Amino acid sequence: QVQLAESGGGLVQPGGSLRLSCAVSGSRFSIAAMGWYRQVAGKEREWVATISNAGPTYADSVKGRFAISRDKSYRTSYLKMNSLKAEDPAVYYCHVKWFGWQDDDWGQGTEVIVCS
Repeated sequence: QVQLAESGGGLVQPGGSLRLSCAVSGSRFSIAAMGWYRQVAGKEREWVATISNAGPTYADSVKGRFAISRDKSYRTSYLKMNSLKAEDPAVYYCHVKWFGWQDDDWGQGTEVIVCS
């Protein structure tokens, strides 16, 4: 079975940095895209960044501060977060879209807290 495991969340001060990772186990053939989303309680889940064969794309709110990458096997993705702001705290979720598969896969989330 496919599982996505996020790690790297924690508490940082404003302006600090964190690197999140997402490890994918199992397979549904080929990965079309890997991404990161975030969600605050009571609000909709927000897209943050995606990486595919077309390259990385970012939400305007994180462009220039966050960087998404993946390893050559496509089994791990990373979200490097720099210059963290008070509006960045959330539970961050890893996401995988597959070629030729209807359902996407999601991790359980890792929490990022920004506090001075």
